[in-house]
Amino acid sequence: MTDRWTDALIALVLLAVMELQLALGHAPGLDLIAIAGAVALALPILWRRSHPLAVAVAFAAASALQAAAGGGVYESAPPLAGAIVTGAVVFYSLGTYAPEREARTGLAAGIAGLWATVVLAHHVDLGSFVFSAGLVAVSPWLAGRVTRSRKLRAVATERAAASEERQRIARELHDVVAHGVVLMVLQAQGARRILDQDPARARDALQAIEETGRTALEEIRRSLGILRDENARADLVPQPKLGDLAALIEEMGRAGLTVDLRVDGDVRAIPDGVDRSAYRIIQEALTNTIKHAGLVPTRVTVIYGTDDLRLEIIDDGPGQSGSGEGGQGLVGMRERVRVYGGELEAHARNGRGFIVRARIPLGS
Repeated sequence: MTDRWTDALIALVLLAVMELQLALGHAPGLDLIAIAGAVALALPILWRRSHPLAVAVAFAAASALQAAAGGGVYESAPPLAGAIVTGAVVFYSLGTYAPEREARTGLAAGIAGLWATVVLAHHVDLGSFVFSAGLVAVSPWLAGRVTRSRKLRAVATERAAASEERQRIARELHDVVAHGVVLMVLQAQGARRILDQDPARARDALQAIEETGRTALEEIRRSLGILRDENARADLVPQPKLGDLAALIEEMGRAGLTVDLRVDGDVRAIPDGVDRSAYRIIQEALTNTIKHAGLVPTRVTVIYGTDDLRLEIIDDGPGQSGSGEGGQGLVGMRERVRVYGGELEAHARNGRGFIVRARIPLGS
């Protein structure tokens, strides 16, 4: 059921309640003022979400006009319960759907209208003023403000989560594109050099380029699909983890980079997010090695500690694998580690080569 149909049903029920109460309370039958008054109070409910301030003002004005015209739903003391409930719905809606300034303005106008109703209906006493302002207006209004605050917090949380997810996808895209392009360029250069001397090896290099490009395109399509489809869940898309390092090392080997992989400690299941981030950090570090140091011997060490995961990637290049502190690859690695409260260091070694070290807490 849409919001408009829901509001129409609420207005109809409130109108029926007021008319029934009027019929039971008036021996001669319904008078024109009473009928018109009940309609004037209930009808604005239809716009309580889209125009809450106008609805509150209309309710207060209708109440005062009825009292001035001779009673209507306020002819008896105390006023009819249907009118009270209608007022509560109106001011709850004002608190829920109106911005802060409009909500305060509507509350003040509503209380003024209700107090005018009390005076014009000749129910002048402290209890009537407190009752009309507190029960009919202020209490529902405060409940509405609490509801609005919760909704706004929920929306803010959802937007923050969506922004964080898109940043994660952007990092994934950067890693996939950078890694794939670097490998394809290297493989293409190798194929060009040996094309005349060794066509068979050149053919293998071209096949490796095709496989690398196909894998990169598949990952890019998955990530872009998440960005296009707001209902999609990125965590349902298979992402490589530390268990896929052997395939990554093999791929690097086909490109000409010799990588020595070592795994120490108690190898065990770790949180998926940490697992994926660790893989991407190693992938990015190796890609940077190829880009800035070339095809130099490289060692990757994965250490499963008691309460953390440590990564170490060391190459024997000239010491520029990280491309300085401002490279996007290093920025991405730092973000991945920072998400889990870890630390990352990346710098040239004293002698030759570049080193990347990361420590990611695993929690309890």
